[in-house]
Amino acid sequence: MLDYRFVDGTRLTSVVEALIFASPDPLSWQKISSIIKESEEELDLDETVISRIVGQLNERFEQNDLSFRIEQTGGGYTFVTQPRYHPWLSIFQHENAYRRLSQSAIETLAIVAYRQPVTKPEVDSIRGVDSGYILRQLLEKMLVKVSGRADSPGKPLLYKTTPEFLKHFGINSVDELPKPREIDEILKDDDMAEHRKMLMERQMELDDEKAKELFEDFAEENSGDESNESKEMDR
Repeated sequence: MLDYRFVDGTRLTSVVEALIFASPDPLSWQKISSIIKESEEELDLDETVISRIVGQLNERFEQNDLSFRIEQTGGGYTFVTQPRYHPWLSIFQHENAYRRLSQSAIETLAIVAYRQPVTKPEVDSIRGVDSGYILRQLLEKMLVKVSGRADSPGKPLLYKTTPEFLKHFGINSVDELPKPREIDEILKDDDMAEHRKMLMERQMELDDEKAKELFEDFAEENSGDESNESKEMDR
């Protein structure tokens, strides 16, 4: 089965590779099987066969010392870069981290992830501030979704994480999230300390840029007033 070729000579393994590569989201084995079956009815691929094909592809990637592998995450198969390339990629990712999720969004998302299903009043109580705007942002980014209403006064909406959340953080289920004790250990790690330092330095740069913009706007707004005052004094 792993050496199967279609009528035009195309290898089955290459078709599976192309499908996973072309999909913007993790592709489940069921979806891969159904797509292939549409063009080749005699092929009824199960989970075991798909897994063996992916294993064969990864062996080829390793033999050729390629920077990526296929992994199962977010409920399906997707291409990921190998950990040893992360130091270089992190330079780029540190820059983009601020554009993707703010500190408030990460804080709110963590509460939803660990307490789901959770209501907005519960999130507000834990954070100490209103979280309506942040929850709307997370809904727009499809990281959380409404899962129903709570059986409490007012019937508030319940929020939980989505498959997009799993994909964003590279996990298959919320059970893979680190436990609070593990988070403490991670935060004490030297690499994480360096990570926080880089983020803090970038945040300071952003704050300085923002302060400079505000100062320039203030100066521009008041330049006209100063000119008028000068003219009055000359009179």
